[in-house]
Amino acid sequence: MTTLKITGMSCKNCVAHVHKALSGVAGVSGTVEVSLERGQALVPGSADPKALIAAVEEAGYDAVLEP
Repeated sequence: MTTLKITGMSCKNCVAHVHKALSGVAGVSGTVEVSLERGQALVPGSADPKALIAAVEEAGYDAVLEP
């Protein structure tokens, strides 16, 4: 499980956009959970964290890996 801190989300549409971006990354297995309230995404599987961050940034948001 990879945990990302996501900034720039302001509504449910933003959450859906981030969810779609993360779900499309190779190595993601299972359901991605994105929380607007926590500004966080929980990504199951063995996806490369750099690829996850790149997908979020390509979608127009900022992301950093949480320890």
